[in-house]
Amino acid sequence: MCGIIGIVAHREVNQSLFDGLTVLQHRGQDAAGIVTCHDGRLFLRKDNGLVRDVFHTRHMIRLQGNMGIGHVRYPTAGCSSSAEAQPFYVNSPYGITLAHNGNLTNVEQLKEELFREDLRHINTDSDSEVLLNVFAHELQACGKLTVDKDDIFNAVAGVHRRCRGAYAVVAMITGYGIVGFRDPYGIRPVVFGKRESNSGAEWVVASESVAVDSLGFERVRDIAPGEAIFIDLDGNQYSRQCAENPSCAPCIFEHVYFARPDSFIDGISVYKSRLRMGDMLARKILQVFPDHDIDVVIPIPDTSRTTALQLSYELGVKYREGFIKNRYIGRTFIMPGQKQRKKSVRQKLNAIDLEFRGKNILLVDDSIVRGTTSKQIIQMARDAGARKVYFASAAPPVRYPNVYGIDMPSVKELIGHERDEQQIAEAIGADWLVYQDLDDLLQAVGKGNPEITRFDTSCFDGNYVTGDVTREYLEQLEQQRNDGAKTLCNVDDDVVIELYNTK
Repeated sequence: MCGIIGIVAHREVNQSLFDGLTVLQHRGQDAAGIVTCHDGRLFLRKDNGLVRDVFHTRHMIRLQGNMGIGHVRYPTAGCSSSAEAQPFYVNSPYGITLAHNGNLTNVEQLKEELFREDLRHINTDSDSEVLLNVFAHELQACGKLTVDKDDIFNAVAGVHRRCRGAYAVVAMITGYGIVGFRDPYGIRPVVFGKRESNSGAEWVVASESVAVDSLGFERVRDIAPGEAIFIDLDGNQYSRQCAENPSCAPCIFEHVYFARPDSFIDGISVYKSRLRMGDMLARKILQVFPDHDIDVVIPIPDTSRTTALQLSYELGVKYREGFIKNRYIGRTFIMPGQKQRKKSVRQKLNAIDLEFRGKNILLVDDSIVRGTTSKQIIQMARDAGARKVYFASAAPPVRYPNVYGIDMPSVKELIGHERDEQQIAEAIGADWLVYQDLDDLLQAVGKGNPEITRFDTSCFDGNYVTGDVTREYLEQLEQQRNDGAKTLCNVDDDVVIELYNTK
């Protein structure tokens, strides 16, 4: 999971890109990057680390221009290195930079095609670089010295024909403008907004509406599955459906965990989705344990707070904050490696003993993936004096790998794999465990936009919406993306690179 942003304005965009990436920081904490364009010259800064640590004053000063794109990354595979930080760049044709959120499922085939047929070299293990080169080759096929919106939309159509999987993209074409597009299933989110200045219209494209709002833009709408929008240097915006058979199936895990509660995704309020998850989960608890003896409901911060608050209201049980979070520790779910996740949990959370001592506690979390965090938190509750510790998950059991850009690819690392709910409860040390039913989750999210009739729920039910995920692919992915395959590479990249237009 990553965060993307692109801005076309009539003023310097470096600070706005920085601020937008800061708002999207929850989507990736491994690396950050910004590239801007000024007078046909590109200025790039990217490195490992948080946004605030990657960009210093000396970098910001040199990120000149009224147009630019940015990216925050978390790794799903390979080396956690600044070499794979985005945006990526190719000089031909025209000078293109690209930032991508998602994961291509036919990346090996594409690499082979790019090498043998398109005569292009791929320098990293990132599928985003592959996607960039596919887009560049399709744009180059127009064979013109200059391009127009039709050429750009035709290139996006070529990407849709060749690429499989999930992708939300912002790409900057030097001297022309910014294009944003989304895969034909709309698995990963992307939205665009507009604001008026004294010099004319300004535009932003971003992963979540919260970035649009925070920068003072008015949210226009989400980019539709398979659609592309193009914004030229003068602030003119064009759009076109570029996929042959688009079908909306957005990732439901965005609402469960990744997205900020103040975002709207595909017209659905993430906050209200989580409120409805609390309603549904409370009803199930009352069905399964009608004579429960819960004294207090405590959320595991931060994502589950909204769900837990509504759940406590429906149960008629007190809601309390029992854990204090260290704001300087990142999200443990997206830490690159199991050892680092285990080490981070007790650094991240500390229990308030008086909320636990002698009480029967219901802990509420958004989901249980590997079970590492859940097990340690349950033990923390017992150490704080809880008499009994119950556990509720706002999402169903995660039993299958996610192949569309979320870091749960190795089925053997999933605590829900080949375990029933009782076995999972025993594994994490809970007195009892309740999961959200998938139908209830679909209802909780789908109620926000009845026009969406399908969601990607592959990590819960193994139904992969793109239809191209085979057993062989999953086995290959597991070898590439399990915790043992992840490494950390430190590369000193304390520079802003100037990339010159080749015209």
